[in-house]
Amino acid sequence: MRPVRAIARALLSSIFVVGGARTFRDPDSVVGRAQKVAERVGPVLSRVHAGIPTDARRLVRLNAAVQVVGGVLLATGRLSRPAAAVLAGSLVPTTLAGHPYWTFEDPAERRGHRIHFMKNLGLIGGLLLAAADTRGRPSLGWRTSHAVGSGRRTVRRAVRTARRDARIAVRAAAAARRMPG
Repeated sequence: MRPVRAIARALLSSIFVVGGARTFRDPDSVVGRAQKVAERVGPVLSRVHAGIPTDARRLVRLNAAVQVVGGVLLATGRLSRPAAAVLAGSLVPTTLAGHPYWTFEDPAERRGHRIHFMKNLGLIGGLLLAAADTRGRPSLGWRTSHAVGSGRRTVRRAVRTARRDARIAVRAAAAARRMPG
């Protein structure tokens, strides 16, 4: 299954590396579409930290850089789960800014943007799967529940053994009291 995961990660991440690099080099091509999202997100970001950029151009470049770095990490398998989660998060504003199909009047243009919107939703789904992928190993939740179950069995076994030993000790003491002398 390893080669399949490696190929899938590389294929999934390729759009982020290529698209992110293109957007980082030429952010002005998408700044106009990102303006509405930046206007909504900017005040929230400025409340989080004063140093976070709030203008559309810098937000577009930041998002592009996140996509390039996340794509490379996902493709190489290094920190692939967090990288996939970050990429999924970065794709939300990209999708909302780039493909607001509900704002178009022309049916052909609306259809085209709807297809890209749905494609991005599919990418988000794939990234969420990649973020949850444990490479065939049991998840932390499964390992924890089974460790708890194993611990319970060990405790039950210890209790049974202690009861049995206590019964033997009680019988031995009773037998010793009955002995003469």
